[in-house]
Amino acid sequence: MKAPPWKIKVVEAISLRTEPERRRALERAGFNTFLLRSEDVFVDLLTDSGTSALSQEQRSAMELGDEAYAGSRSFFRLERAAREIYGYRHIIPTHQGRGAEHLLARILVTAGRLVPSNLYFTTSREHVVLAGGTWVDVSIPEASDPQSTHPFKGNLDLTALERVLAAAAPERVAFVRVEACVNMAGGQPFSIANLASVHELAKAHGVPLILDATRISENAVFVKDRERGYESWTLPELIGEIAELADGAVFSSKKDHFVPIGGFLALNDDSLAERARELVVVYEGFPHYGGMAGHDMEALAQGIRESADEALVRHYLSQSAYLGTKLLERGIPIVVPVGAHAVFLDAKRYLPHVPQEEFPAQALAAALYLAGGVRAMERGIVSGQHGDEPYDGLELVRLTVPRRVYTQEHLAYVADVVADVYARREQVPGLRMTYEPAHLRFFQARFEPRGPLLEYRGRDELAAVAP
Repeated sequence: MKAPPWKIKVVEAISLRTEPERRRALERAGFNTFLLRSEDVFVDLLTDSGTSALSQEQRSAMELGDEAYAGSRSFFRLERAAREIYGYRHIIPTHQGRGAEHLLARILVTAGRLVPSNLYFTTSREHVVLAGGTWVDVSIPEASDPQSTHPFKGNLDLTALERVLAAAAPERVAFVRVEACVNMAGGQPFSIANLASVHELAKAHGVPLILDATRISENAVFVKDRERGYESWTLPELIGEIAELADGAVFSSKKDHFVPIGGFLALNDDSLAERARELVVVYEGFPHYGGMAGHDMEALAQGIRESADEALVRHYLSQSAYLGTKLLERGIPIVVPVGAHAVFLDAKRYLPHVPQEEFPAQALAAALYLAGGVRAMERGIVSGQHGDEPYDGLELVRLTVPRRVYTQEHLAYVADVVADVYARREQVPGLRMTYEPAHLRFFQARFEPRGPLLEYRGRDELAAVAP
């Protein structure tokens, strides 16, 4: 891994709680890592959403924040940056990505309409379902195979998509959704060739094509490295090429753009944009701030430009690659190729003795915290099952690397913790769910173990590690 293209100017103290303290914290949290308090966490790999480090340029830009309710200068600077990098005509700011997803569902989804997509994302699907729509998976088979080395597991199955569109478009298809670096497949990119074919199919059937462009920068770097013909393109050129193939996009700016809050809906269609702005007033705020303060929009505008800096993007991609390589060297089962923003542990292979109905990924995430204070996120049946539908899909634990936050030493420590738990994996039992929320249960569900979780060794940290 190359040296990062930045240096550290401000630090935050962290500390590793003792094993008994971690066990008590885990019990209070109902064995759900989302419900742990941050001060009880040593290395926090729960998410890269809003957890990245701001640059000095972003901090400086925040001092220019115009907090006017309407006509804010900060909005127009944000609009100019987004148009400059992505090219869309209309930029509708929201408080974060799910605000943009909500607006999109409200203007395009009605009862009975379909949304074909390359796998799903939890909040994206939930907004569609709440609007009366139906999510349709048209991902390629390799997306659900953690051991496949297909370079573009985020591609759509064109035959499956054509079948859906031929049967239902345009009246019963709300839009085609394509996610950049598909989260639920392990941060896997799509190819521009595949996206171009999806664009042609959607256009032929009169259906809008909408990107979840949250991780468009990483997807563009993977295209440059893996897709023939794009080796000499600059990152801004590749981002623009991807964006141009879609009619609009949703952005959770808490990822690629480094900010702790913010997002936006980008559209080219004037009438759709007008409807979205009308709903922003109802659900988010005025169209000139959409749930963000002026200083938030200033940081976001600068972050959009930084997200097109190839050196920055390559560095945080290399951090995931470094962690993935360390785990593979130790025989840890992970999703390959290593994706964009995280390393995904394959809990089915890691804990083969835990049946899926006993939530192996959730159990593994709990064990990682207990073993070494590392917080990770479940991406399996707890996240993936919707209602009473059957689920036999991927069972993953996401080790998400926040941008510009952790050092190589932190990642090496995480690898040691994962390897330690793997050596004691027979001591990780399944879980039973004791509380299940009605929506997006993975955020707030509570569990209890079906047996003792990791034998106490009478010491406070891994013997092999000095954090």
